[in-house]
Amino acid sequence: MSGLQSAANIPELRRRVLFTLIMLAVYRMGVQIPTPGINGEALSAFFSQNAGTLFGMFNMFSGGALENFSIFALGIMPYISASIIIQLLTVVIPQLEALKKEGEAGNRKITQYTRYGTVVLSIIQGTFIATGLQGMTGPGGEAIVLAPGIEFKLMTMLTLTAGTAFIMWLGEQMTERGIGNGISLIIFAGIVARGPAAIVNSIQLVQAGEIAMFFVPFLVIFMLGVIAVIVFFETSQRRIPIQYAKRVVGRKVYGGQSSHLPLKINVAGVIPPIFASSIMMFPATIGSFIQIDWVQRVSAAMSPGTVYYYICYIAMIVFFCFFYTAVTFKPEDVAENLKKNGGFIPGIRPGKRTAEFIDRVLTRLTVVGAIYLSVVCVLPTLLISQFNIPFFFGGTALLIVVGVGIDTISQIESHLHMRNYEGFMKQGKVKGRR
Repeated sequence: MSGLQSAANIPELRRRVLFTLIMLAVYRMGVQIPTPGINGEALSAFFSQNAGTLFGMFNMFSGGALENFSIFALGIMPYISASIIIQLLTVVIPQLEALKKEGEAGNRKITQYTRYGTVVLSIIQGTFIATGLQGMTGPGGEAIVLAPGIEFKLMTMLTLTAGTAFIMWLGEQMTERGIGNGISLIIFAGIVARGPAAIVNSIQLVQAGEIAMFFVPFLVIFMLGVIAVIVFFETSQRRIPIQYAKRVVGRKVYGGQSSHLPLKINVAGVIPPIFASSIMMFPATIGSFIQIDWVQRVSAAMSPGTVYYYICYIAMIVFFCFFYTAVTFKPEDVAENLKKNGGFIPGIRPGKRTAEFIDRVLTRLTVVGAIYLSVVCVLPTLLISQFNIPFFFGGTALLIVVGVGIDTISQIESHLHMRNYEGFMKQGKVKGRR
């Protein structure tokens, strides 16, 4: 809290925080602007009926924009999907891998490709959504689209694509001129915006007697405990010691320092739960459209609360933890960079042996990270389905909220440390030019 109070005294940091808040306010205002030609009441009733499907998940990430079918209905998901696709393609396409190694210029090119991919995915998704809406009806049989036709499809596709492009621009502006990662903050704002409604709903359940009053303190303590566990694991590191050899250049001696290679316990972040949740919600989504007996049985067997659901969900999380870590982190590249810079791990030979050692440590960390993600993601779902506890923020949403919060606070602290260096300089009587 003292750090946040100090942030208000630094003009640049104050401007960055204010800019970020204004951009988030613009995003939340856009969420309330509906797309023309939609029966809002029928669509809201449809989403209430299909809360446990893919529609419910996308609605969560869009901050309720999909339920209102606003101009930001697609949210930032096309950008995230395009980023993941480009990241995976860098492994199989040599040209993209070469761009990634070119530094800032290569990253700008990859960002440009990501933007193009976002627009393409938005056009495809917008077209499919517009087509699907024309054939959908509310629970009472009322039509969701007021005036179906090619005009509605074209207008909806262009509106949703423009909305996603604008959100992408907002996120980039927040990253450049604000504080924190703009794209992550947009998802953060969409999830947190549902908090007040969740609190009001909890109070109403307590007043109605559906939740015992003595159970509320336990629920609060449990939620705080889950958040504490997430903070602990997200900030934990396995530090591999690195020693740099001494080099004599002329009359000067370089190197000889000790450092470390930090490896996070959860290297994959929130990608495994997002992918696993998307796949696990497919049966429920298909079951809501196809009224065939065996499809309904499969959908019921794979719905949240069943043993098959939990087994498959955990298996998917573990698989994507190892898969995404293997794609994004290359021990061979790390070992090669250490060797080029004269660094080595004490007791481990440079080159292949170093890569094998890092890979072994990373595999063990990934096992721990997969167990941690599985517990955090499955426990809220288990409480909701088995004990009817109103844990409104699921594991994936909670991971995103806490992770983005930690990252934003870390950036604020970095700005504060930069301004406090002057205090160290005063001891040595060194002053900069006025």
